Amino acid sequence: MSTFISSATVITMDPVTGSTPITASIRIDDGLIVAIGTDLVPGAGDTVIDGTDRLVAPGLVNAHTHSWETLFKGRYDNLPLELWMLFSYPILGNSHVSPDLVRLRTQLFAAESLKAGVTTVIDDVLENPTQDFDQLDAVFEVYGEVGIRANISGHIINKPFVDTLPFVADLLDESVLAEVRGADIPTTDDYLAFSREAFTRYHGAHGGRLRYMVAPSGPQRCTDDLLVGATQLALENDAECHIHVLETQVQRVTGQEFYGKTLPAHLAEIGALSPNTTFAHGIWVSDDDIALMADAQVSVSHNPISNMKLGSGLAPWRKYQDAGVNLGLGSDGASSSDTPRMLEVLKAAALLHKVGDSDFELWPTVDEVLRAGTIGGARSGVLHETTGSLEVGKRADLVVYNLDTLAFTPRNKLDLQLVYSENGSSIDYVMVDGKIVVDHGELTTIDEHAIIAEFASRRTELQSWQDDLEKLNRVFVPGFTEMYHRCTGAASLAGV
Repeated sequence: MSTFISSATVITMDPVTGSTPITASIRIDDGLIVAIGTDLVPGAGDTVIDGTDRLVAPGLVNAHTHSWETLFKGRYDNLPLELWMLFSYPILGNSHVSPDLVRLRTQLFAAESLKAGVTTVIDDVLENPTQDFDQLDAVFEVYGEVGIRANISGHIINKPFVDTLPFVADLLDESVLAEVRGADIPTTDDYLAFSREAFTRYHGAHGGRLRYMVAPSGPQRCTDDLLVGATQLALENDAECHIHVLETQVQRVTGQEFYGKTLPAHLAEIGALSPNTTFAHGIWVSDDDIALMADAQVSVSHNPISNMKLGSGLAPWRKYQDAGVNLGLGSDGASSSDTPRMLEVLKAAALLHKVGDSDFELWPTVDEVLRAGTIGGARSGVLHETTGSLEVGKRADLVVYNLDTLAFTPRNKLDLQLVYSENGSSIDYVMVDGKIVVDHGELTTIDEHAIIAEFASRRTELQSWQDDLEKLNRVFVPGFTEMYHRCTGAASLAGV
C-alpha cells in the first residue's frame, strides 16, 4: 500500500537540508520512504495526503524514558533523585507489578507518546524486585499492538541498593541494612542468560520495529563483570547498551568513593564502553570524561525536564557539541518529569542552557535541538539507519502538522515555531512504519477512552498500594537525606 504526501513543507533532518524547511512531496511504499522530491506525482491507487499548509517532520525520538513510572505520574515533588527513588522505586515492600498492570501502564504511556508526535521510545523498563518474561511479554505485546517503534530493556541492578550509594551503610539501622542485603538479587549469569533469551524472543519483532536492549542501571549499581558482559552482548546483537551515568552530585562523589575515579573513567578502564553505549543524563562529567566519551563514540541522552524537577544539575550542552558527542533528548520517567511529550523536552532543552551561560553565542541552536530530538536520539538507540530523519530508504516515521493553527500563526520561521510554539495541538497525523497511528487527535490502534476508564476503576487499589509502599520506605529518609547533604557539600567543596 502506497501513501503520497503532496507538496508539503518538509523538515528532513537529513545531512543536506537538516532543519531548513523545504517544499517537497514524499512517496511511501510498504512503510518505506521511496522518494522525496519536487517533481513527484501520485500513482494510481495511492492514498494521497494533501500537503498544502502542512509541515512534515520526522517523528520525535524519546532517547531515555521509563514507562514503569506511569503509575506514579504526578505523585511527587521537591525531592532529589536519591530520595525520590525511595518511593517511585521502593526498596522495601511488595512492588511487583502484575503483567496485566504492566500492559495497562504501557498502553497509557504509548498512547500519550504517540499523540504528542513521538514515534520512537527508548524505554528503560525496570521491574521490582526483578523482571520476568511475563512482564516483558506484556510490554512488547502492547508496543506491537499500538504501533510505536521501541527499544525495550531488561533493566538490572545486581547489588543491594544500600551498597550503591556512599555513606548510607553508616547511617541506617542494622536491621534495615540486613533486610535489604538479605533480599535475592540476580547474578551476572542470571542477567546475561535472561538477556540472551530476550534477544532471541523479541529483537527485531514486528518487522524490526521492536528491539531488545540491555540496561545495566549504573556503574555503581552493577558488578564489573555484568557491565562488561552487557556491553559485549549489545555489540553482538547490534543493540543499545543503556546506562545511567553521573545524573547527580551524589553519583559524582560515588565514583570517587567507590573507584577513586569518575564513573566514565571506571567504565573505560574495565572495557564497558562502545559506540552502542548511551549514557542517560551525563551531567556531572569532567572535561576528561567528555574527551573519553567522544573517543569511545558514546551517546548521551539529555533529559532537561527531569533534571530540573529533581534538581540534578545542568548538562554541559556546548561542551558535548564541541567535542562531537552525539546527543539525544529524553523525557526520563513519567514520574520524574510527569510527561512523555517530547515537544516539551525540546523547548526545555532550547531554553535551559540560555540560563546556564551568559555567552549567547554558545546557546543551543534550534537545529541542534531538533537534531538531538530526532536523528541524535535514533543514533543513541542504534536506529539511525532506520529512523530519525526523512530520507529515501528509511522507514516512514513522521508527523504532519497543520500550519493553519495558532501555534504557526503568523508563519515566520517554522523550525523555530516547531520548537518554541508548537505543543502537539497542531498534529494532523502521526505515522510509524508508514501506518497512520494518530489521525486528527484520535489513536487508530487502541481505545484511549477504555484505558482511562480502566485506570479510573483501579484508582483506589493503586493508591492504597502506593501508600503502603511509601510508609515502609520512609525508614530510609533520614539516612538518605544525610547522605545527600554530605555528597552535595563534598561536591561544592570540590569546586563542582
